[in-house]
Amino acid sequence: MKVVAFNCSPRKNGNTCRMIQDVFKVLNAEGIETEMIQVGGNDIHGCRACGSCGRTKDMRCILDDDIINSCIQKMIEADGIIIGSPTYFADVNTETKALMDRAGYVLKSNGGLLKRKVGAAAVAARRLGGIHAFDTINHFFTISEMITVGSSYWNVTLAKAEGDYEKDEEGVRTMRVLGENMAWLLKKIKEE
Repeated sequence: MKVVAFNCSPRKNGNTCRMIQDVFKVLNAEGIETEMIQVGGNDIHGCRACGSCGRTKDMRCILDDDIINSCIQKMIEADGIIIGSPTYFADVNTETKALMDRAGYVLKSNGGLLKRKVGAAAVAARRLGGIHAFDTINHFFTISEMITVGSSYWNVTLAKAEGDYEKDEEGVRTMRVLGENMAWLLKKIKEE
């Protein structure tokens, strides 16, 4: 089993990354392979609604000069997906939205390739807006017919400056429980 996480924060080792790493620690301890893809900070194009992915059905976006097509391939190969985003103006940042829009169109146009995969959001917020960002990611999962994983609280931490995540005891605990729940669900699905 493998979980691929997409760190959409432009801060490569910031709070969003560390949240995902805490989930990974639990998944790895349960024997689940993990991989982190750094999406944030890259030049990424938004979806142009050209419909090419629906016509070609080649599991690729026609825009081929950024990392999105490699992200789509990683999603296809994974059993579980984590999308991590900072909160920008009460929602996900641009990189997160571009990833979800383009991957969503391609994967739905090619037969719903995320159906019944496990998905989890990880959201860092300075103060407010994190729940909306969390909902945005979960909307992507549900329209893709994925099974979403929750925790002991919303998968959100209050963290602005680098290192703030570790100070949010409840946020850290939430990520660890998220890892436990994700591992349990992946194993249950694998049993069938």
